[in-house]
Amino acid sequence: MTIIDSVILGIIEGITEFLPISSTAHMILVSTLLGLKQTLQNVAFEIIIQLGATLAIVMIYLDKINFKEIELWKKVILAFLPLAIIGFLLRHQIKELFNLTTVAWMFIIGGIVFFIVEKLYSEEKVKVKNIEKVTYRQAFTIGVFQVFALIPGTSRSGATIVGGMLSGLSRKTAADFSFLLAIPTMFAASGYELIKNISSFKDQNFLVLGVGFVVSFISCYVAVKWFLSFVKKYTLIPFGIYRIIVGLILLYLIHKGVIAK
Repeated sequence: MTIIDSVILGIIEGITEFLPISSTAHMILVSTLLGLKQTLQNVAFEIIIQLGATLAIVMIYLDKINFKEIELWKKVILAFLPLAIIGFLLRHQIKELFNLTTVAWMFIIGGIVFFIVEKLYSEEKVKVKNIEKVTYRQAFTIGVFQVFALIPGTSRSGATIVGGMLSGLSRKTAADFSFLLAIPTMFAASGYELIKNISSFKDQNFLVLGVGFVVSFISCYVAVKWFLSFVKKYTLIPFGIYRIIVGLILLYLIHKGVIAK
């Protein structure tokens, strides 16, 4: 992997990890276009840049990471538990779902879900417009929705934002809670992968790792800040359209044999 590859993948990871468009397909597709195979070294690289993106979330919500917000973090941990438990119990079955065909269909289904949710959603009926006002019941509901993110192509942020909106949260509040929930979720997932693949770091080019980490951090920080401003004024429909278009393109490329299933 070259420095240029590192920069490109860092940008893709940073932008797509927390927007409701799923990073999985984007990373697989871009890696394929760059001619990068899923070697142990490249898996290690992806872990590092995921940590860079997660650190960006920590920096954005630094004011929420303190003992004064302990009640909020109890709700975040409660929301984290369904994914942690089901993800651990079904980890072997989940691996079998990792293919581009599944990703493509989940892109399309996710896009359609955005249209349906926005049709049902009414700003006038929103009960919670402040993240501190999220109830334990709402937090747990969001956590249940996060379980759907175990299916590749679903989008963790998309699933949790939808769960929040259907629970009575405003789009912005749902996004805020989704991103806070990402902190334990992403650190747990990346930590598990890090321990599992620790041996593959021995022969790594640490300059490439460092560049990818920094680029991922910066691009994620910018993307999330933009998204939080966006959802204050606009719906998820543009992301739904994007998901459906990308899903259809992926299915076409798979059908034509341009990319592997």
